Amino acid sequence: MSIMQSLFGGGSRDLLGLDISSSAVKLLELSRRGDRFHVETYAVEPLPPNAVADKQIVDPKVVGECIARAVNRSGTRTLQAALAVSGASVITKIIQMPATLSENDLEEQIKVEADQYIPYSIDEVHLDFQVLGPSSVGTGSVDVLLAACRKEQVEQRCAALEIAGLKPRIVDIENNALQNASLFLQHQMPDSGRGKTIALIDMGATTTSVLVLHNLQSVYTREQSFGGRQLTDDIMRYYGLSLEEAAKAKRFNSLPEDYSFNVLTPFVADMGQQIDRSLQFFFASSSQHAQIDQIILAGGCAEIAGVDRAIQEQLSIPTVVAKPFAHMSVSPKAKPAQLAKDSASLLLACGLAYRAFDPA
Repeated sequence: MSIMQSLFGGGSRDLLGLDISSSAVKLLELSRRGDRFHVETYAVEPLPPNAVADKQIVDPKVVGECIARAVNRSGTRTLQAALAVSGASVITKIIQMPATLSENDLEEQIKVEADQYIPYSIDEVHLDFQVLGPSSVGTGSVDVLLAACRKEQVEQRCAALEIAGLKPRIVDIENNALQNASLFLQHQMPDSGRGKTIALIDMGATTTSVLVLHNLQSVYTREQSFGGRQLTDDIMRYYGLSLEEAAKAKRFNSLPEDYSFNVLTPFVADMGQQIDRSLQFFFASSSQHAQIDQIILAGGCAEIAGVDRAIQEQLSIPTVVAKPFAHMSVSPKAKPAQLAKDSASLLLACGLAYRAFDPA
C-alpha cells in the first residue's frame, strides 16, 4: 500500500461498506437512484470471542471466514470493500506545505519530512494526505491533513478481506466514516444540524466512539472502553451464566422478569454516566461550545428498548436513536424488517458504503 492508499481518496461505484467490530462483521451496500439512496444488500455475522480484541484482528483467518459468510448471506456480487481503522490507531496532523507543489512533488516532500510529524519510522506506517486549502499560517502555503497508521493495523484487515475473496479498495478512519454517515441522520436533527451541536455516540460491544458535530462538521472525537459487553458481563455475574449463555439470553431476550430492574436499568444508567463524562471532556476542551443540542445514539447498545428516553431523562438533552435508512428505499434481498431492527448498529458500515459516491 502506497502513501496514496485511500484514507481520503475517491470511491468506486461498486463498493461494500465493511465494519469489523469486536463482536460482529457488518456489511452494507448502497446504490443511488437520482438523489435517493437505496440499500442493495446487508448482513450481520457474529464473530467468535477474541477474534478481534482492542480493535486489532487477532485471527485473520477466522475473521476472513466470518466475512465470507456475511458476503454469502447478503447475496452481493460486489468484490471491492471499504473498511476502517480505529481513530486511536491513527495519527493525524495538519501541516503547511508550499502551494506551488504538484501532487507528486507534495507526496515526495511528505515522505522526506514525515519523521518530523509522526513518532514512527516511515517504514512502519501507511501514510495518506489531503490538501485542505490555503493556509492562514503563511502566504503561498496550503494546509495539508496528514494521516499515518501503523502497517499492522491496515494489513490485518486487508488479510482478512482477501481470505474472504474481497479486495480492499478504501481504508478509512472510523470517525471519518461516522461523519459521512451523519449525512443520513439530518432528518432527525433540529434544523437539519445547521448551526447545531450534535453528539453522535456509537456504543458497540467494547468501545464507545464519540463524535461531536457543529454545523455538520466534526469538532471533537473521543474513544473510550465501554460497551455492550459490560451488560453481558453483568448478566453473567447476576445469573451465574457462562459468556455464551449470557450472550444468547441477551440476544433472544430470554432472561427472567427481574432482568430489566436489576440488571438492564443500572446498565443504562451507567451508559448515561459514560456519555456525560465524554461530554464533560468535550466542554473542557472547547471554549466555543457550551451546550449539546441533541444526542444521537448508534451501535448495538442503541437497540435497547427505551434507551433514548432513559438517556434524555438522565442528561436533560434531547436524545434519539439513529435511523440512517429512514429515507432510503430497501431491496427485498436486504430484508427490510430486519434491517430496521439492526439500523442503529450499521451506522459505521453506512458511512463506509457511502464512500462509493465520494467525489474526492
